[in-house]
Amino acid sequence: MAEEITGQFVTVGSSRAYLARPEVDAGGGMLLLPMLSGIGEQVREFAADLAGAGVTALSWDPWNGPSSDDAEFEELARLMGELDDEAALAEQQRLLSHLFNELGLERVGVIGWCLGGRFALLLGGRDRRLANVIAYHPTVPIPPAPNHALDAAEHAARIDAPVMMHYPGADDLVPRESFDALNAALTGRARGASIVHTYPGAEHGFSARARQSNPVNAEAYLHSWPQTLSFVRTTTLR
Repeated sequence: MAEEITGQFVTVGSSRAYLARPEVDAGGGMLLLPMLSGIGEQVREFAADLAGAGVTALSWDPWNGPSSDDAEFEELARLMGELDDEAALAEQQRLLSHLFNELGLERVGVIGWCLGGRFALLLGGRDRRLANVIAYHPTVPIPPAPNHALDAAEHAARIDAPVMMHYPGADDLVPRESFDALNAALTGRARGASIVHTYPGAEHGFSARARQSNPVNAEAYLHSWPQTLSFVRTTTLR
């Protein structure tokens, strides 16, 4: 169904974003927070899959233009090192408001991959409007990156919404200690379901197509994505 969905780049205030809408608007939406790739081809396909499932998808553009379609890894990595937590969260909340106010959606969640997975947890701890929070292999290293001013586990503990988190067992960027802290924060909450999946042997970023030449990563994605789409439908389409 994904190929039947037409998406387009849009401008929300001063922010560039990518919008994919279902044929029938059922009032549900998702804010997508990409990985290092920015709004590259695969992120647009994620948006199409969500729209194909009946959910409006709006993707944040962390780099305001460049993506894996046309930029080298080194340039995107440089841009990642310059991201400011508070500025990024403010931009994400403006996009979230656009989904509610201008697009008229009733229930909106957030999904992020890698750097976007970390931001999904941060945003979930900040914004009570969210219907769900989904974090794919969130990049929460130990010690924190120099520009990681906010504590992801601390924010995860504040989330009210249901959360789904996917953690690869062979993650070389996020040690088990970091995952354990995130897991404890989520499962220790007084409210909000915590659905945490682990994938033994899978690597950081296993959902990225470039990683799926490793059969373990491909299998992890094969199992995780249908469950993610089901979780999105359950929490946003009522």
